[in-house]
Amino acid sequence: MSQPPRIFDTARIRANLARRPRRDNFVRDLVLEDLADRLAAHIRDFPRAVLIAPDASTLPVALPTASATVSFERIEAFSGDGEFPELPEGEQDLIVSLLHLQVVNDVPGYLARLRARLRADGLLMVAMLGGDSLSELREAFLAADLDVSGGASARVAPMVQVRDGGALLQRAGLALPVADVESHTVRYATPFALMAELQALGASNPLVDAPKRFATRKLLSRAAHAYAERDSDSDGRIRATLEILWLSGWVPHESQQKPLRPGSAKTSLRDVLGGS
Repeated sequence: MSQPPRIFDTARIRANLARRPRRDNFVRDLVLEDLADRLAAHIRDFPRAVLIAPDASTLPVALPTASATVSFERIEAFSGDGEFPELPEGEQDLIVSLLHLQVVNDVPGYLARLRARLRADGLLMVAMLGGDSLSELREAFLAADLDVSGGASARVAPMVQVRDGGALLQRAGLALPVADVESHTVRYATPFALMAELQALGASNPLVDAPKRFATRKLLSRAAHAYAERDSDSDGRIRATLEILWLSGWVPHESQQKPLRPGSAKTSLRDVLGGS
């Protein structure tokens, strides 16, 4: 069986996270607020729950559902030599993965391994950067690379689209799959302020094929100019798109809802709509 392509450099990701100048993280705060809302919609108890994320020790140890409180075992996403944490199979009622699946090389395989760690009727919830996140920065660097060197380099990681989310969950063997996206527009004084924020968040280029040389002052200047030309507001501030892709699915169980057999409906749509 062929191995998936190696897109992300896990050692580089660890190094990026380790040299951050601070630990404030507004993206994480947005995701945690959304996670709290999503868990609160479940009338359910999850006795054994795991939360996997970068900076796991800074995350909540407990969050409420509509009927109980979930106590999490927090696991650091990039602490070991590999991408996958050490977890026994078939023991968890809930696994939550926050803001690290976007830099995993084999996303379908990773989801399948998480599913194997869940009990029957266990829930998997994933939040990852996706969709059109940082599309403005990607386009600005593409224009700058073409202008300066006549070619393009990989400077922004590829993102999973929401339309692919449900298929990924089904491929992992999860039932009742749901994929949706939370979109945010973040504004910065300059493109350089955005780049500094990404570095502070440990989100510098994680790609295996990242350029070997640092971006030159000329390239950065051209990229900033292209960014400001395309994506600035009337007050001079620039816009950055941030999309959080949420995925959720359940390990199949006989108690779960199932689609009706075609032709089994007992009420005619014509009767409901009052047609003749």
